[in-house]
Amino acid sequence: MTDRQSAGHSRARELTLEERAQLLAGESHWKTYDAPGAGIPSLFLSDGPHGLRKQESAQDCMGIAESRPATCFPTASALACSFDPELAERVGAAIGEEARRQGVDVVLGPGVNIKRHPLCGRNFEYFSEDPVVSGELGAAMVRGIQSRGVGACLKHFAANSQEHARMVSDSVVDERTLRELYLAPFEYVVRHARPWSVMTAYNKLNGVYCSEHEWLLREVLRGEWGFDGAVASDWGAMSSSVASVRAGLDLCMPGSRPDHARALVEAVRSGNLEEGCVNEAASHIERLARRAKACQAKGSVGGASGSSLSDEEFYRAHADLAREAAAQSAVLLKNDGVLPLNLDARVAVIGAFARMPRYQGSGSSRINPKIIDNIWYRLEQHGVAAEYADGYDPTTGDADERQLLEAEALAARSDMAVVVAGLPARYESEGFDRKLMIMPRGMRELIDRVCAANPRTVVVLQGGAPMEMPWRDRPAAILLMYLSGCQGGGAAVDVLVGDVNPSGKLAETWPVDLAQTALGASYPDMDNEVLYREGPFVGYRYYDAVDVEPAFPFGHGESYTEFSYEGLEVRVRAGLEVSFTLRNIGSRVGAEVAQVYIAPVADVVPPPCPVQWLAGFAKIELEPGEERRVVLRLDETAFRKWDATLHCWRIYPGEYEVRVASSSRDVRLAASIAVGDGLSAFNPEQARRRHGISEEQSMSDQALIPSLHVPEIYRHPIPGCFTRPESARAFVELYTRPLPERPPVTPFTIDSTVSDMGARWLGRRLYRIIDWVMAEPTSKMNRDQRAMMQEMAADMPLRSLTTSGVPLESVKGFVSMLNGHYLTGFIYAVRSLFRK
Repeated sequence: MTDRQSAGHSRARELTLEERAQLLAGESHWKTYDAPGAGIPSLFLSDGPHGLRKQESAQDCMGIAESRPATCFPTASALACSFDPELAERVGAAIGEEARRQGVDVVLGPGVNIKRHPLCGRNFEYFSEDPVVSGELGAAMVRGIQSRGVGACLKHFAANSQEHARMVSDSVVDERTLRELYLAPFEYVVRHARPWSVMTAYNKLNGVYCSEHEWLLREVLRGEWGFDGAVASDWGAMSSSVASVRAGLDLCMPGSRPDHARALVEAVRSGNLEEGCVNEAASHIERLARRAKACQAKGSVGGASGSSLSDEEFYRAHADLAREAAAQSAVLLKNDGVLPLNLDARVAVIGAFARMPRYQGSGSSRINPKIIDNIWYRLEQHGVAAEYADGYDPTTGDADERQLLEAEALAARSDMAVVVAGLPARYESEGFDRKLMIMPRGMRELIDRVCAANPRTVVVLQGGAPMEMPWRDRPAAILLMYLSGCQGGGAAVDVLVGDVNPSGKLAETWPVDLAQTALGASYPDMDNEVLYREGPFVGYRYYDAVDVEPAFPFGHGESYTEFSYEGLEVRVRAGLEVSFTLRNIGSRVGAEVAQVYIAPVADVVPPPCPVQWLAGFAKIELEPGEERRVVLRLDETAFRKWDATLHCWRIYPGEYEVRVASSSRDVRLAASIAVGDGLSAFNPEQARRRHGISEEQSMSDQALIPSLHVPEIYRHPIPGCFTRPESARAFVELYTRPLPERPPVTPFTIDSTVSDMGARWLGRRLYRIIDWVMAEPTSKMNRDQRAMMQEMAADMPLRSLTTSGVPLESVKGFVSMLNGHYLTGFIYAVRSLFRK
């Protein structure tokens, strides 16, 4: 039975067409409509990738107005380094408990988008450059949230990989890369964790807005993956009401949007939209509401017992979990023996982040922390003899000569120095991408001078994404905390003093500099047509293919103990069984993240093909001297590759190497296996029927694979090849079909951007209206938030004014005026605005 057929069995069918259409947009910024006549309750949605951001009075989607206090857990960029799905599930469960306590029905998260480039301003919200890590941790978090009777909303679907012009840009991705990298984590989460809802991305995908992408929403999400939840738009992402609902969008957010229901009713009555589409969407909203309310009616779900605790006890328990998560996610990038620090040593603590930590990102995920600590306080609490110096300004990262001299002097008279530095909040945020990969100059100079004054210097880094470290050979140790949440200070100290043995591993490659990355300074793409011209060569896949050594490779992380690997056995058993013995040969208890990579031998897999790819991982804790036989069972998806000619998954038979590694560049064990029909997910008969090929025409299965010309750049990539002009031409060949048509600047539409208006004299005058609309919300912003809004404003589509309360009819009136219909457009715009 199809979704459209099953929709008729819901109580939403009892509602009038107008009432059903009303369910398909928000009643307010965070709430959905109820339908008492059909017993459908209203839902409250809230941001929450790494903690809850519930707003109850002033409402916005950029983290500007205050929200109710909640626990700020480590961001996804940090938590991913734990490589610990069980820990991620516990964090998700805690977020679900807080949602229940605050009356939130759906948490907007997690985000599982692939980190295409280190400069993406929103990378701190995403787990990894690798789809296996993103998928497994994302699924774990969804399971945790939903175990508490609260819905998770998986986002941002799909290929949302840059913030510049994010609401109008077109992510143009070849079919194979799209399937293997950018859709893969969503597929894993949908299949293994069954999220109650999915959020569509702002951007277009191959020429079509994600919110009105029928192939993406109906064929792939619901048809192939079996998704049975509700599909919601990102806030302000929907362009066309009718096209979106026809394509499979269920909920337009934020509200109120009475124009949405009117457009749907008119389209049904004019025959431009099947009523079944409205019925189907209404049934999905009803199912979501009933799931949430049914779980809440049962009371405590999945062991959630927070309701019996006082507020203080409840949030203290979650703060303890946040500290544990941050400590387990900390990555020791290097250590020349200075750590763990000697508790009797005189320690110089240098850097304003030690007292005013950078613990979370900016934008819609900005949490109002219930409890917060810092490194300085926790060191004092530990009884460490420490003195402090600011070192730099915490807002800008700039350092004056007085601050530098004070830091040098303090370091010189101390036994060791701990410099806390990284990226200030203004360097990375939702809404804009970083311009460079560098840290503030003041922080860089501070590290150089402190290391010169005291070679026993430890640098603790706080920030959401990789940064250039030309100084990395100077400190004795580097501890990466990423954005470690409200208890990151205690977690960092736990690692520094040795109470916790660091076990985090990098879930993304840290390059030497921006020039070393696949796209270099050509990211973000300033053209609204964003060609994913590097294809599958993202992250470690690129560095392996071009054979360059990054500063720190994917999967890297040191420990206070050592591990040995031996006795590898690989068996093909309805998938792959990989077993080996892991031994702790050091003197401390510790945990190791063992990683399994698959590497095809010779030309088994047609190009473009990575040298190797991660297939699975396990985190194992061992006492000193303890050994354990580790067994990883991988299903056939570990070998699958997308065939872009037959449009299906297949496994290419031949020889593969199975590698067990401590990082992508530290392979400890390897074994070759032959993969044949026993492991194949490819169905030749099905492919023959699909493509009309008779058995007589096909001498072998290989005859079903037409040979495609793959440009040399994808067969044998070299450093910097994807930054050259010819890479765009090569991508067109890889894409194999005409590129999506680029929309003209004129005539103007509601999707035209604020900067597009500058093409007309009247448009430049209408900037004043935009300023007037934005005056009230921007008056509440700090300097960094205002800079963020200014960066975003030029690339915002005119329809995004609806999120500030401007009626869509007024926006259409403005557009009409821009297209030369001055009087009628003015009347339409002003009448709708004042009616509002």
